[in-house]
Amino acid sequence: MSAGGRGRTPQAVLFACGWNAVRSPIAAALFRHLVGRSVYVESVGVRRGDPDPFAAAVLDEIGIDIGRHRPRTFEDLEDAEGLSFDLIITLAPEAHHKALDLTRTLAAEVEYWPMSDPTAVEGSREQRLDAYRAVRDLLSARILERFGRGGLVNE
Repeated sequence: MSAGGRGRTPQAVLFACGWNAVRSPIAAALFRHLVGRSVYVESVGVRRGDPDPFAAAVLDEIGIDIGRHRPRTFEDLEDAEGLSFDLIITLAPEAHHKALDLTRTLAAEVEYWPMSDPTAVEGSREQRLDAYRAVRDLLSARILERFGRGGLVNE
């Protein structure tokens, strides 16, 4: 989206990906850890996946526990809490399209941060974990660049 929306401090941020099992729950957990809890943050997927043990493992390496995360869809979140987010950060093309569709009725900014899907990587356990670590580290960098540590950066 335009940089114009980036100057405002969001009150609620939603991270979205395809399955809500890897990228979006990692992003939401990192956001809470790096930025703090002054901004409400959630994660969803276009479809509901299963909790991913590699996602949990790479976050555990840096002291973040997502063991209680249960994947859910946009519809699950809307039914449970409503969709009252002023910033939706999408991490996969299908989530981006879904979020843009939602902006017809939801006054939210949408930012697209394309992230590779580490579940597509094959190889040894360590090679697979390296793919997840790369996504974790890229998300950390993007969150810090966009929001700052422990508080939001107003551009």
